[in-house]
Amino acid sequence: MATPAVKPIVLNDVDLKIAADNFEAHVSKVELVPSTSLVTWKGMTPTSVFKAPTMTDWSLGLDFAQDWETPGSLSEYLFTNEGAIKEVVFKPRKAGARTWTASVILTPGAIGGSIDSVAVASVTLGVQGKPVPSTVPTP
Repeated sequence: MATPAVKPIVLNDVDLKIAADNFEAHVSKVELVPSTSLVTWKGMTPTSVFKAPTMTDWSLGLDFAQDWETPGSLSEYLFTNEGAIKEVVFKPRKAGARTWTASVILTPGAIGGSIDSVAVASVTLGVQGKPVPSTVPTP
């Protein structure tokens, strides 16, 4: 039985591109999230139960600082391009790390927040299909 080494992702230096624009300076969290439901059918006896998973649905979660003053900010970009489908490229800058690419449907984030704090927003963008990983060089 193999015992592979563990090399976790540490997200402290990341590239995040939406279409042709880089937004890593705006974002504090990037997360591609799978979601799968379970379909259940039950008959009239305790043993007549059928369960099957549905197709996995993916989303891209982003947490970011709201910036409505800087032209081209992520807040402005998401607001202006609501409903557009754009390619997102997410890559930790660690040597050998995988790059992930996904086509997402843009949704605007929140406007405003709490007093005496940085106004932040979270969005969940729908992914068309599933994320595509780059190949990883073999050690």
